[in-house]
This record gives sequence, structure tokens and C-alpha cells, in this order.
Amino acid sequence: MKIVCVLLALAGVFVVSLSPAATFTEDFSRDPLTNGWHVFGDTNLFHWNATNQNVEVTWDSTQTNSYFAHPLGTTLALEDAFTVSFELQVSNAVAFNYGSELAVGLCQWSEVTNSTYSRSGVNSPDLFEFDYFPDTGFGDSMDATLIDASNDFYFAYDNLTLHPGVTYEITLTHAAGSPSIAGQVLADGLPYSTFANIYTEPGQPITDFRLDTLAISSYQDDGFGDDILAKGTLTYFTLTLPPPPVQDLSGYFTNGVWAVSVKTRTNWSYTLERSTDLRTWKSVTPATAGTSTNLLLLDHTPPSTNSCYRISAQRP
Repeated sequence: MKIVCVLLALAGVFVVSLSPAATFTEDFSRDPLTNGWHVFGDTNLFHWNATNQNVEVTWDSTQTNSYFAHPLGTTLALEDAFTVSFELQVSNAVAFNYGSELAVGLCQWSEVTNSTYSRSGVNSPDLFEFDYFPDTGFGDSMDATLIDASNDFYFAYDNLTLHPGVTYEITLTHAAGSPSIAGQVLADGLPYSTFANIYTEPGQPITDFRLDTLAISSYQDDGFGDDILAKGTLTYFTLTLPPPPVQDLSGYFTNGVWAVSVKTRTNWSYTLERSTDLRTWKSVTPATAGTSTNLLLLDHTPPSTNSCYRISAQRP
């Protein structure tokens, strides 16, 4: 008897378990390095405090680009609605010359880990993050920053300070299809900022972007000593994400042909792949655009041996 199985694969991204409501939460009640988090760059900048159940962070721009990161398990783009919320306390923040930022938000992992990536330069595409610039003589600034795949940027800001000992609840929001970012900040539970000031790069409206990773980011300086040295803690994250691109996956024979049915989303493409050893996979259908309804993918030329099938979902 020939055996078939069905697997889920999101090509090009890590896979994590999300609830049907497509939410992600983290309260750091257990070691995050055993719970999907990982460190890139300088490991000394991030430390899990088991007693206080938070992550202690040093943002040090004299070090290489470093990230405390968790994959989203999906890829976000301009047409998606999503929010990022987190709790932040800053114990100390000092900037030098023109300064640099402490940062928390969403990014594209392949971009931020590229050796040519420079947040202080002009090569930092695909970014959705909260930034805080301590005063260097021009005033403090809190920014909600959005940068698209072409390095065009939009940010909303307030000239406000993150004070030591104050707990800030920060929420960043993206509305589906919007070329902008919005947000709010609570200080010890009271309204503090809605990022009321807007700046858009002249003549360069935001177009599409790709985001696949949640990250606490410490960026390297621009080589001119425009630095930051800051310390703080993050206590929790809550992300509200779109529904997963692959839902209601099932497989069955129809008229002697193996078929896989999957509920799809628009702006994703879907390919049925087959393997006889779970190591080498072959595409058995062309990439097919999602329609927000069920899509049926057929293998018209199956092998005589046992086979496994998976759906590869990709953003065009």
C-alpha cells in the first residue's frame, strides 16, 4: 500500500505555532533561548533575568549590529494589518555627537544580518520599529519608524524623554494597505505620546516591505562616533498578526489523483511539493496565486513509491 502524508512549509521563513487568532505573546517567564529566541552579534548585550522575568539589554553602538530576535512564522507586507506592543524600562541612556538610537520592532532577518546593512547609513530597508534618540543638544526624540524595501522612510515622532524608573507601554500599529506607521506610548499606565508629528521623505512615498522577525536591535554606529550607550529591560511582547497563509490543510485522492486542499490568502503564491525521502523536494505544480478561498493542487504524475507532500507558501 502506498503511503502519503501532508506537511506544511512556509518557504524562506521559520515556522512557529500561532493561535487561530494569529497572536504571539512572550512574558519571559522561562528562558527565551529555549523558547524560539536567539542572539545574533554580541551575546553580551542581552541577558535573561529569571527572577524578574525580563530581558536586560545594552544598546551599544560601538559594537557590531546585534539582535535578540524571534521569527514571526510569517512574512508581513504593505497590505497586512498588524500591531506590536511591548513594555520597556530604560535605566540609563547617553548619546554622543549626533547620537544613535535604541530600537525594538520588526525587520527582515536576511537584511539586518547582511554585512552591508547600516541603520545609521542609507542601507536599512524593511523595518518597522520604535526608536529612541537621547538628547545630544537637539532634544530627545521617540520615533515610530517605517522603511520600505527601497529604503524610503516614514516616521512619526515626539520630542519626549524616556525617564529612568518609568514603565513605558509602547504600541506600534500598521493598517492594511497604509504607507504609514502609527502608535501610542503609556507612561506608568497614563497617556504619554501618540507620535503626533509626521515626517515623510520628500517625493518618496512608502511602497511595499517584507518583515519576518521580531527583534531588540543594537545598531553599530556610522563610523563617525555618532553613538549611544543605553541600558534597559523588556518585560513582555504582544503581536497581533494576519491569519497564517496556510490554513485548513488536507489531502485526499480524487479520481485516483492525489490532491491537497488549502485555504489561501491573497498576495501569497502556493506550490505543491513532493518528496520520497523528506530531504529532497520537487515542485509538482506551478506557483499559484492565493484567492482567499480554498485552492486545490493536484499531483498528476505521482511516483510509485511512498510519498510526502507539503505546501510551500511564498510572498511574491
